[in-house]
Amino acid sequence: MNISIDISYYPLTDKFVPPILDFISRLNQYSEIKVVTSGLSTQVFGSYDDVMRIITSEMKVSCELPHSVFVLKIVNSDRQHYHGNE
Repeated sequence: MNISIDISYYPLTDKFVPPILDFISRLNQYSEIKVVTSGLSTQVFGSYDDVMRIITSEMKVSCELPHSVFVLKIVNSDRQHYHGNE
């Protein structure tokens, strides 16, 4: 089963941009998922097992920064086509 996750990451610190860029950069290192970023969120597409394994691992790394907030929307289908992506 393929899934789509929309992630918003809010590091509650004055210097919030570097942790966000680091999180996105780490996600982009995985060839088994597709990552699409926008100004408001990051979308991740792939198989349920791959996406959940990767997201769980990388969120844990980001949560080492105190007061990190993640908001996720998970859809049990591949929604890439609805964002204009091929």
